Amino acid sequence: MDQSGGDATPLAGVKHVILVMSGKGGVGKSTVATQLALGIRAAGHRVGILDIDLCGPSIPRMLGLEGKDVHQCPQGWVPVYADQQQTLAVMSIGFLLTDRDEAVVWRGPKKTAMIKQFVTDVAWQDVDYLLIDTPPGTSDEHIAILESLRQLRCDGAVLVTTPQNLAVGDVRRQVTFCRRTGLKVLGIVENMSGFVCPNCSECTNIFSSGGGEQLSSVAGVPFLGRLPLEPRLAAALDAGAPLTEAAPAAGPVADAVSEIVRGLLQTVR
Repeated sequence: MDQSGGDATPLAGVKHVILVMSGKGGVGKSTVATQLALGIRAAGHRVGILDIDLCGPSIPRMLGLEGKDVHQCPQGWVPVYADQQQTLAVMSIGFLLTDRDEAVVWRGPKKTAMIKQFVTDVAWQDVDYLLIDTPPGTSDEHIAILESLRQLRCDGAVLVTTPQNLAVGDVRRQVTFCRRTGLKVLGIVENMSGFVCPNCSECTNIFSSGGGEQLSSVAGVPFLGRLPLEPRLAAALDAGAPLTEAAPAAGPVADAVSEIVRGLLQTVR
């Protein structure tokens, strides 16, 4: 999405926009969005994360950015940068809340207005890939996102599922949503696909396996790969570890993230 209409154009400083979506909560969508962003950054690109999961903004905590302030400039809100080189920019409603226990108790119209403001009023600068972490489901928030992006070219969506049939069924509805709204499905990621033992690094299936790949085959969309459960990575993100420590953990997770990012970047050019 190469914008050339000047600074007044929404997302003028962004080349590509990717939505990260799931049909239900609890599948690790924000964790996947964070790992994709870190993986794309490791591939040499400048990345932004727009966290519009208004009722569950977890990206700031995962990247150790809680308590950071959002400032204004003539072009809008200035995102928070996770590194001194300003290669990873983040915007989240979490930066606007007084503490992590504060709840967003809003009706639909106010949430829709906030989403539109996030999409149009953040001053992204020279971002190669903007990942938008969306709320779970197929609600009015998603329609607001797509309406705000209508005048722009959104590259598509990455759908996150877990292996078991219940989650896969919800993501199947997400595929239907994307097709009805004209949003391209870039691929499916199967999260929590096995558990990596912290002692021997062996990966053991806890849930069923292969649901995401089977769904991609039935729906006719790419399967990007599987991400196993990794206790060290989970602990780092939950504690808001520094960026270098929150990067994909060594071993199976690092390999899986690299493979997923490689396939995603080949699709989005």
